[in-house]
Amino acid sequence: MASTLSSTATAATSSSSVASFATRLNGVNQPMNMLFRNIIWWSLGVLAMLILAIRLVQRAVAHSRHTGAMGLTGEAQAYWSKNRYSAWWKFKRHMLYAPLGKKRHNREIRLSSAGNLGTIPSRFHAILLTIFFLSNLTFMAFLDYSRPDRFSVLADLRGRSGVLAIINMIALIIFAGRNNPLIPLLQISFDTYNLMHRWVGRVVVLEVVIHTMAWALVKHAATGWSGIWHMIATDPFISWGTAGMVAMVLIGILSLSPVRHAFYETFLTVHILLALTAILGTWIHCEVAKLPQLPIIKAVFILWVLDRVARMARLAYLNYSLKAKAWTSATVVPMSGGASRVTLHLPRHLNVKPGTHAYLRFAGLNTWDSHPFSIAWVEHKPIHEETLPTQEKETPGEKQLREPETTTDVSFVIHAQTGMTKTLYDRATRCLPRQLTLSAAMEGPYGGHHSLDSYGHVVLFAGSSGITHQIPFVQHLIQGFNDGTVATRRITLIWIIRDSEHLEWVREWMDLVLKMPRRREILQVKLYVTRPKNPRDIISPSSTVQMSAGRPKIGHILREEVTAQKGAMCVTVCGPGGLADNVREVVREVQDVSVVDFIEESFTW
Repeated sequence: MASTLSSTATAATSSSSVASFATRLNGVNQPMNMLFRNIIWWSLGVLAMLILAIRLVQRAVAHSRHTGAMGLTGEAQAYWSKNRYSAWWKFKRHMLYAPLGKKRHNREIRLSSAGNLGTIPSRFHAILLTIFFLSNLTFMAFLDYSRPDRFSVLADLRGRSGVLAIINMIALIIFAGRNNPLIPLLQISFDTYNLMHRWVGRVVVLEVVIHTMAWALVKHAATGWSGIWHMIATDPFISWGTAGMVAMVLIGILSLSPVRHAFYETFLTVHILLALTAILGTWIHCEVAKLPQLPIIKAVFILWVLDRVARMARLAYLNYSLKAKAWTSATVVPMSGGASRVTLHLPRHLNVKPGTHAYLRFAGLNTWDSHPFSIAWVEHKPIHEETLPTQEKETPGEKQLREPETTTDVSFVIHAQTGMTKTLYDRATRCLPRQLTLSAAMEGPYGGHHSLDSYGHVVLFAGSSGITHQIPFVQHLIQGFNDGTVATRRITLIWIIRDSEHLEWVREWMDLVLKMPRRREILQVKLYVTRPKNPRDIISPSSTVQMSAGRPKIGHILREEVTAQKGAMCVTVCGPGGLADNVREVVREVQDVSVVDFIEESFTW
């Protein structure tokens, strides 16, 4: 009897000892956790400062080139076309512009016509993400395995993984914000931030799962499954931690590319709700136990709310005018080739730089969903017609309209695919006459951080509706050429379309561009129709506007441009991922020949 009582007491003591490692900071090496926290924050800070330093140098070089070449002819800009430092062009060829493997980067890995596995990170992005992943894995594995009690080691793993998950949530939220001030400061595209957001999120989900499993293994050893379920049901600390973990796991599953692309509009709404649940669950989890990570999760919540408030503030300011007592309206015209030309009539003046995009919402069409589209054309109109100058009384130079006296129309071309874009096109098609008017809202503009004004030679590739990204640059550079404010002396626009009907998408705006003064001195347009209904109908309108049937030979075109290069050259591309990969491949090949910079505009989702 005494022996039985003794063994029972021993078992109870053992169980109590094990259970202690499933609560609070018992067994957790908190000083080591704080060390790794500081390492992560300092690493991100140093990386940001390094990128900022590089950007400042690039801006200084561009400004010097702009002011030095602005008054020179194309031939006189030869100095700026020469590579001065071999290390820089080698870095661009083998790292900055390089895909992870041989060629593929932005061309999607398709599973079917409805789904795909997304894109492959570039070589530079892949290196950064690998370092981030391996460092987090190393931090989690850096435990004191000499401890005699293995449950103590699990407790340390629980604490380590939980701390790392909360720390990384700061970067996760920063990368997700459209109004992130680091985007214009570091001149990193939101597309890159979105890539980082997805991969950091996957690491956070992994750390949260490890954090939960480390707790559950210890708790199961002490009390069995009944003890685990009892804690989840009755203990707020565990209940809210579990809620946050479940929300995180669901985000991880729903964020997988095939699922995300198949139900994108639904995914956006569910993603926001799950993110809020995860943040609040983690906050209460830390609050109940008074964990030292509480200030960090509060900061995460504040950053998340600030971005939401900034979005709502931009929407309200841009789309409603107290002076005019008007809200933004949209005119949607269906075009041949399955696209809609959408013009938003804003109730106020808006300055829009070339290369920008905006998120659009339409009343009655999934109002809470927003999608990014390149801004194709901007037109400023007087609020009152009587403010227009008349030839008899005054010239436009004598009567300059001030910004408060004008409103702005912003136009887009939206290619109908699935979801909202298809619904919008179908509704506009059913209208008689074929024009749909509805209330809308625009959030933006975003982007536009790349200036082409300092380049003597600009080559712009566009695929399908990607032409909307390039037209504003063409208009801006021709106007700057006439005003003597840009260094550009040669512009080559290459537009690849499937059918000649697609020319109607932007014919109105291209006609205005082609009528600009001195346009023939600087602009060459090359149109390629890949699937013409009748190849004999493909006729070049002039020597400066050439039209051809079939696909362009990207390598031949770019090498010809390099041969005729005027000053520093910039090659930009906006279109399907396959086109971007082809252009990138040739740009990398000519890096040792002359100064050729590469800018890719993409919206990976």
